[in-house]
Amino acid sequence: MGEGEKTRLVAWSRELRTVHDRLREALRVTRQAVSAGAPAEPSTRDLLLFCRGFCTALTAHHEGEDRALFPAIAEQHPELRETLHNLQQDHSMIAHLLVELEAAVARAASPTELDRHLEGVAAIMESHFRYEERRLLSVLETLALDADPDFVLGPL
Repeated sequence: MGEGEKTRLVAWSRELRTVHDRLREALRVTRQAVSAGAPAEPSTRDLLLFCRGFCTALTAHHEGEDRALFPAIAEQHPELRETLHNLQQDHSMIAHLLVELEAAVARAASPTELDRHLEGVAAIMESHFRYEERRLLSVLETLALDADPDFVLGPL
């Protein structure tokens, strides 16, 4: 294997970590926007912007994994199919939490309620990311997948 190909293969693990870090930061900024509004409620429009941006990015990431990354891993590492199934179940749970968050924002829920929603998303998301990184990063260092990272991991 040439040096250029090895670099491309190792890049998947780096790409995944980078996307996770960006999503963590997007959640942090969203939570700051909510907490900044505690004394004087932030406008629903501002919260919709932060929450929709975060929710859209997280959803695109999980859809990309389900569409391209996980099938490639399952094909090359069938022993990880149960892990991939667990990760896809997490994706469904997180999608449900995001729908609830967006509904709370749309009805102008209180900052306290919004923070509860965001705390739930944060807890599941972080647990999911840690599990995914523990189970998949070493596999991603050798994964043969010739695809656009935005298609596989979501645009960020």
